[in-house]
Amino acid sequence: MSIRILVIGAGALGGYFGARLADNGADVTFLLRPKRAKQIADSGLVVHSPFGDTRIRTPQTVTSDSLRRLPAHYDVVLVGCKAYDLEDTMDAFEPAVSDATVIVPLLNGIAHLSRLKERFAPSNVLGGFCLISAALDESGQVRHLNDTHQLVFGELDGTMSTRVSRLKEAFGGARCEAIATDQIIRRMWEKWVQIAIAAGMTTLMRGSIGVIVSSGGTSFAQALFNECAAVASKAGYPLTGR
Repeated sequence: MSIRILVIGAGALGGYFGARLADNGADVTFLLRPKRAKQIADSGLVVHSPFGDTRIRTPQTVTSDSLRRLPAHYDVVLVGCKAYDLEDTMDAFEPAVSDATVIVPLLNGIAHLSRLKERFAPSNVLGGFCLISAALDESGQVRHLNDTHQLVFGELDGTMSTRVSRLKEAFGGARCEAIATDQIIRRMWEKWVQIAIAAGMTTLMRGSIGVIVSSGGTSFAQALFNECAAVASKAGYPLTGR
């Protein structure tokens, strides 16, 4: 039995993974703001990628207003908004959530899990993240900029549940890499450490990582790594070194 998937937005993340799912025959609907909905209605959802281009000419779309007027529940909600936009985003997709809905957040960090579990039932929420570099160009087309396109998800308690398996099956054959894991929180912390180190170095030193290291900043980088690793360890997720 196919599952109904609601993808929040059709920007770089939602547009890429949603298009890969739709191109694979999955039942995908995009929750869009009116401006983006009109843009996609006019030109379709277009993805350019080293793994192959795709164009969904008439994707299924819905706006928050229409979703509130005619609530429809979905099996899976993929949430790829920015952290600062999470409250408004939850307001927008709340009518789509039933007791059986699975919410898969693709935000960076950890704190958003608590916010989602407070707003909805804790049982609604999975862990998740993605590894991809992508952006929208001036025409609203998705440009995949590297050779990685992973979407990782799993139950917060580490079980390999039926609903995780069903989501994995929905990605079967799609031109992206979907990974179901029983270590999602650990893997989210590992990504946080990676981002915190890279962002901390480049922001504080106002230069690229290569420039920082070549200018003698190796000790600074190591100190920042040690601090971030200690934060993860204090939270109960020491780095494994794998």
